[in-house]
Order: sequence, then structure tokens, then C-alpha cells
Amino acid sequence: MNSPRISTWGGSLFLACLLLAGSGCQWLKARDEMNKGVQAFKVQRYQLAVDHFKVAVESDPSLVNARLYLATAYASLFDPNSGAEENLQKAELAIQEFQNVLQVDANNIGSVSGIASLYFLMKRMDQAKEFYLKHIQLEPTNPEPYYSVAVINWTQTYQARMIVKARTRTPADAPITNVQEREALAERNTPLIDEGMQLLNKAIELRQEYDDAMAYLNLLYREKADLAATPAERDELLNAANSWFDKAQEAKKIKTERALKQSSATGG
Repeated sequence: MNSPRISTWGGSLFLACLLLAGSGCQWLKARDEMNKGVQAFKVQRYQLAVDHFKVAVESDPSLVNARLYLATAYASLFDPNSGAEENLQKAELAIQEFQNVLQVDANNIGSVSGIASLYFLMKRMDQAKEFYLKHIQLEPTNPEPYYSVAVINWTQTYQARMIVKARTRTPADAPITNVQEREALAERNTPLIDEGMQLLNKAIELRQEYDDAMAYLNLLYREKADLAATPAERDELLNAANSWFDKAQEAKKIKTERALKQSSATGG
């Protein structure tokens, strides 16, 4: 009777393991599991991908790409809109795997940006900012981490301002008339606003039609306007905010028109 034909990768792996003892077989198993994980990830079967990548890492702990894939698969399972403990655990597992990669490759941009994004989605802004700033150091010509830090700064200044306005019963669109409250808020928020503006200007320098960065410059000018000591200063800052809002709208319009032309040219 003829022996059955071994035509699958699994069968090939089995034969290879008969020929390779110990670590060689584990090396092959790790790559086989990583390939299976990638295939599962491509069809959005993230839990199955996690299972394969975990086996790959266990089989070959030095396989950095498997750790990156495992971290990314965990991150894909995380729902930023859910505060459930089980859901947050997925984000923590993703961060831990990204950290494991950084222990081997301290300058791995994928891990640094992955951790920053997860902390941001978890609303752990100080930790997110730390990793976005590291991303800037590693990739200074990428405008996006500059933008991300500025968004964090705006978020923190906006939240602080809304607390003061609620405490002083000041309408959202009105200036803070309590001098003591306004000056204390200015002392806290001004460094964050100025840093955010500097970072957004750098982002726009690197990407000239960065409409999102322009929109946040508008928002930061509005934060600064609420700290103004005089009506004239407030009006000047609001005019600057309006100017950046208009620039953002114009940049968005230009990008949309360009995309439509490209789509028409390619028959899309």
C-alpha cells in the first residue's frame, strides 16, 4: 500500500522536525505559528491570531516580529469605548508585549507609537505624552506625534478650563471674570498651550496641508483667549483662532478636490 502523500506545510514541518532536533524544530514551529497568526489577523480573527502568536513567542522568544504581531493583535481586541476590566486587560497585555520588544530594540518605532496610542485611548494622557515625545525623538520628520502631543495638551487645558467655569458658573463661551481663578488657570495652562502651538506649527511645517493640526491651533488659541487679561487681547486671540479655522477648512477643501480629481483620473 502506498504511503500517504504529505503535501501540507504542517506535514513538511513534521518531517523537518524529524531531521532537526531541539531548537531547530522550535525555530520552525515559531515561524509556522507566526504565519498562521498573520493569516488569521488579515481576516480580523484577532483572538485566533493572538493564540498563534503566543505559541510563536513561546517557541522562539527571540522572534521580535512575533512579539510585535502579538501586541498588535491584543491591541486590535481592545475597545476604547469599554471600561470593562477584561477589555482594559487586553490593552495592558498589548502594552506589555510592546514593552518586551523595547527591551530588545529600544528604538522600535512601532512599539513606541503603539504604546502611545493605547495610553491615549485609555485616557492615560501623561503616559501617552511620554511615548509620543519619544516617537518625536526617534522620527523627527513625522508630523503625527507632534500633532498627538498637542491634542493631549489641548485636552488637558480644556478639561481644566471647564472645571473652573463650572466652579465659577461661567458660561462656556464667556470669559472668566474671577481674576484669581483666571490667573491660577493661566499659570497652569499657558505652558501647555504654548508647547502645543509650537508642536502644531512644526507639524504644519512638515505637512503643509495638515488641516487637523490647523484645527487644533484654532482650539488652542481659543484656550488662550479665555486666559486673556483684557477684552482687546481676548479679541485678538479669537481672531487668530478664526484665521486658523478658515485655513483648516481651506486645506480640507483642497485635499478633497485633489482626491476627487485623482479618483476621476483613475476611473475610481
